[in-house]
Amino acid sequence: MSHSVVHRVAEISGQLAEAAAETEQAGKLSDKSVALIRDAGAMRMLQPTDFGGFAAHPRDFAEAVMAVSAACGSTGWVCGVGGVHPWEMALMDRRLQEEVWGANPDTWIASPYAPQGIATPTDGGYILKGRWSFSSGTDHCDWIFLGAIVGDADGMPVMPPQILHVVLPRADYTIVDDSWDVIGLCGTGSKDVIVDGAFIPAYRTIDSEEVSSGTLAADRAGRTETVYRLPFWAMFPLGITAAVIGIAEGALAAHLDYQRGRITAMGTAIKDDPYVLYAISEAASEIAASRAQLLDGISRLYDLADAGAPITFADRSVVRRNQVRCAWRAVAAVDEIFARSGGNAVRKGHVLQRFWRDAHVGLQHAIHIPGSIYHSDALTSMGIEPEGMLRALI
Repeated sequence: MSHSVVHRVAEISGQLAEAAAETEQAGKLSDKSVALIRDAGAMRMLQPTDFGGFAAHPRDFAEAVMAVSAACGSTGWVCGVGGVHPWEMALMDRRLQEEVWGANPDTWIASPYAPQGIATPTDGGYILKGRWSFSSGTDHCDWIFLGAIVGDADGMPVMPPQILHVVLPRADYTIVDDSWDVIGLCGTGSKDVIVDGAFIPAYRTIDSEEVSSGTLAADRAGRTETVYRLPFWAMFPLGITAAVIGIAEGALAAHLDYQRGRITAMGTAIKDDPYVLYAISEAASEIAASRAQLLDGISRLYDLADAGAPITFADRSVVRRNQVRCAWRAVAAVDEIFARSGGNAVRKGHVLQRFWRDAHVGLQHAIHIPGSIYHSDALTSMGIEPEGMLRALI
């Protein structure tokens, strides 16, 4: 049975679709889209119950993201990325959780996590400087997670590198308004942010290794709910790939609506064209397989955590491998149906071309790069322990 939020998203899908063009043109989520998502509770799926959230099964979270993305790719992407941040916030110091959610449980949090800044230790915390790209949905957020490398007094990274996730309020960073000019996912507003010497109290930081482990941060934060005992590199990619698969589902639905009564310039009705019908069914099956595999992977890890069993590197590796493949398979299916949609589908007013562009831009995210993930998983499957950077992002 689907989560109540998934049902609410289904009820507003038509309104989200109607607002999609405005979102794309504005370069950020429309006010209507933001209001709809807030009311549906999509951003609170992984938020702890003691701060107004659902602490939902991550499968339910992914299904909600897919449902939003099938209506509007940009809105779904923001839900997929931003929807994971409450999960990590639940692992932070309780003082910070009170600061973020105490007055308003609907407060949104942005990111990115790439360590593009230097955090220099000082009394009681760190001084942070840097510039980060790809802060999705940042215009609608009041706090932000940023990745940072711990530096020395000269602002140089210490060795071996230590990566922190640090949290800042909106007053401590600058959004670069003209930094998101792209061909797809235009409405995500994934702009650059700059921090120039902000002080970060130590309690607003967490070592990235603690979050990656899946249990250390949960134990320290006193979180016993199963969802908070999952590894970061299973949870963060989940929301992003769910958005891509949802976009593919939206593209398929739009393609079916368009082709149902279409007659080609040669006078052939698509319903009588066996080659196009073959492509439709094949693409539908590939997209469905992507959905099933993504949900299966996170459910397997959840079941291990729920049983109190360790989640090994090999477990994580298989899930990451399949998650990457899910995205590529779904986008390849979108290519197949888009190529059979005729010349009118490329017109800017046609919904199919937006889904097609959004799908490809979604595939550009770093968590969809297959090389090292496939390399590492192949070694793991042969009983060879990957080392160094082959363990990164897994």
